[in-house]
Amino acid sequence: MNKNRWLIALSAIAIHLSIGGAYAYSVYKNPITEQMGWGTTEVTIAFTIMMGLAGFAAALFGSLVEKLGPRKSAMVAAVLFGAGQAGSGIAILSDSIVLYWLTYGVLSGLGMGIGYIAPVSTLVKWFPDRRGLATGMAVLGFGSGALLTAPVATYLMETVSISNTYFILGISYFVLMIIGALYIAPPAVNTSVDKYASSSKGIQPLGQLSAREAVKTKHFWMLWSMHLVNVTAGIMMISVASPMAQEIVGLSVAGAATMVGLMGLFNGGGRLLWAAASDYIGRHNVFVIFFVIQLITFVTLPFTTNVILFQLFIFLVVSCYGGGFSNLPAFASDLFGTKQLGVIHGYLLTTWSLGGIFGPIIVTTIRNATNSYVPVFYLFSLLIGISLCISLWIRFDVRKLKKQQQKENATQIGDVSTIS
Repeated sequence: MNKNRWLIALSAIAIHLSIGGAYAYSVYKNPITEQMGWGTTEVTIAFTIMMGLAGFAAALFGSLVEKLGPRKSAMVAAVLFGAGQAGSGIAILSDSIVLYWLTYGVLSGLGMGIGYIAPVSTLVKWFPDRRGLATGMAVLGFGSGALLTAPVATYLMETVSISNTYFILGISYFVLMIIGALYIAPPAVNTSVDKYASSSKGIQPLGQLSAREAVKTKHFWMLWSMHLVNVTAGIMMISVASPMAQEIVGLSVAGAATMVGLMGLFNGGGRLLWAAASDYIGRHNVFVIFFVIQLITFVTLPFTTNVILFQLFIFLVVSCYGGGFSNLPAFASDLFGTKQLGVIHGYLLTTWSLGGIFGPIIVTTIRNATNSYVPVFYLFSLLIGISLCISLWIRFDVRKLKKQQQKENATQIGDVSTIS
């Protein structure tokens, strides 16, 4: 069957849109604590488990995803994530916080991690000419899931109860993910996709490396380090944006709520726009831009008193956070090829879990110790400055390797011409 690559992209979006719905967790928090009498911390643990497990699941099961292929992997993700969400409804009916941790936390986390990486390496193979745009479309779906789920879940909880909301959404996620899984598949050898490869805007892969080979290279750990700082800075900002804006520039509670909503748009929009831009200016240049923007932002924020400018800085950081996720698999494919991209991408996504842990802890610890957010900006300015140096280093290496590729290609063409 000759598949359409844009429908493949739509299938990936369907999968990511579903698992991204878990980010709407905040709309469940107050209704659950009020109805069930569970503590806020107890309810939050489920979300912490899910987010922490998602990144590590992507790394642990990356090789399994490559072995099973995108279709079977996405089906496994659909079962796990759908069961996790629907099972949360059973936990509510059973008044069991432990079951809630196991369903919303463990099952949803496993489904999210596997479902996140399942379509990505396939999309990169279908879009050799637009690797950034392809991964950006899927990850945009992930970032946008909460925007759609939040109002739907809120409406359902008000009309059909919390448990039924989980049942309805769990089944809906399962169906949507299965529909996406049934169509998604890697391109067959010698298909029409091959004609796009020669027009790739990015560098040709520097090699087709296995995951084991990739993790032994300096480029893997440079990319891992850059993404860890980018994720930690982004999650830190997301976790305290509202109280920080109220404290530093006196933003009202309503204004802070509006800002948080706009942050979701910049998070999702950044995933697509930065990824699409990377196809033209290069992934290595995009990461340099990320850290230049963030360095200027974190150095300037302590002295910013203008409310609009302060919010603009936050939006820029959040857009870089989202853009980092969409550029990560495309950059990995530039450096290591698509041979085991799912596994390599999974290893890189351990930064997702670590950033989710370190970001909130760092900002909370420093804020409590100093009674100020200002030292947080200085610490992250240092980390981002180091990451900027790493991004310039990897940019230099990529440009050098690209010149070597061009020289080797020119030599090969010359040799063929001589033989002819």
